[in-house]
Parts: sequence; C-alpha cells; structure tokens
Amino acid sequence: MPNLAIVGYGKMGKLIEQLAPEYGFTVTLKLDEFNNANGEGVTGPNFRGVDVAVDFSIPAVVRDNVEAIAALGVSLVIGTTGWLDDLDAVKSAVARHGIGLVWSPNYSVGVNAFFRLVSRAARLLAAQPQYGAWAWEIHHSTKKDAPSGTLLKLVEEMKQAGYARPIDTGSNRAGSVPGTHEIGFDSSADTITLRHTARSREGFARGALQAAQWVVGKKGFHEFSEILFTEA
Repeated sequence: MPNLAIVGYGKMGKLIEQLAPEYGFTVTLKLDEFNNANGEGVTGPNFRGVDVAVDFSIPAVVRDNVEAIAALGVSLVIGTTGWLDDLDAVKSAVARHGIGLVWSPNYSVGVNAFFRLVSRAARLLAAQPQYGAWAWEIHHSTKKDAPSGTLLKLVEEMKQAGYARPIDTGSNRAGSVPGTHEIGFDSSADTITLRHTARSREGFARGALQAAQWVVGKKGFHEFSEILFTEA
C-alpha cells in the first residue's frame, strides 16, 4: 500500500485519514501546528517511505511546504486555497525537483463539472450584451479566504470563455455551511441561475484522495480537472 502524509491535520485532514484506506493508502505521517509550526516536521526521516503528501494547511505556508516536501522527492496534492500569489514559485519548485503536484481550489467532482457548465454558459452568452452576470458564494464562518478559491476559479472560467463584461462578485461567511456557489445571468426578459451546493466535506476529501492515487509516480504541475475530464 502506498504511504500518505497529511499536512494540516484539521477537519479535512482527519476526514482524509478516515477515508484513506478505501483508496489504498496507509497514513504514516500527520503534521499540524503542534509538530510542524515552523516547518520542522518536514524532514527526511519523517518522510521516509512517503509516496505522496496531501496539504490542507493554511495559505501562508503552502509555498514553503511545497519547496521543502518537493526537495524530499515526494509528490503533492494541494487542497489549501488562497495562495495563488505564489503560483509561479510553486510551479518552479515542482519542475526543479521533478515531482508531481495536483492542485485544485475544490476537489469535489461535482464542482469540477460545475466549472465546465459555467464556462459553457458564459461562452454562449458572451455575445449577448443584454445579459449581466453575478458570482456568489457562502462558506462556514471559519474559512480563511474570501472570496473562495472556487469562486475565483469560476470567474476565471467565465472570462476565459469570452465573457468580457463585469461580473458582480460577493461572499458570505456564516455558521457551518460546507460551501455553496452560484453563478447567474440576468436580462430584462429572464434569469439563468447555476448553483452547486456541497452537503459535507466528504466530496472534497474523496476527490483529494483520488488525486493522490493518480499523482503517485507522475511529474509536473496538474489541475484536478485534467484527471477527471479529458475532453476539450
């Protein structure tokens, strides 16, 4: 069985540990703020025999985590969001150390299908100036980034699809909501609303483990949607 390290042992990390055996993994290392506060847990002895690490830590440490873990020759799955200002540095570390890395702002299979649906809708309406657009999301009160990485990705998909008009964007944080994302197009004649609602974190954990299965033995920087969907 391949060995898995969990970097960031919060709610997501604990759920990944619980589900890991279903995906053929043995969890051999768990790092959190108590044993890895300044990166001291990322050592050769700790990572000996680890095939892949899953990072659900905090945005401020993702770049350092990737650099240190990649230097040990261990591939990664990054589930943390809010670190994309360091994207070029992360890609450079992946290339320099010859590891594989999978990234997604959201590891739900449904959300990744949602990305494609939103992109298609934006492409269809890009040349219809009567349609304005909005993008909105709500997450639990402890989520650290707002807007979410998923919402930013949705807006990016719309723009890449050719929707060049302003997209009004909003975020809310309250309670324990796992995550809801909504994209809307509105004209004087009608409204189109596309919405994805997560019921729990389980979908995110299962997607991350699916990515971990895939990246063992791979090289290069990959997005999760590449694994799920091969069509253009």
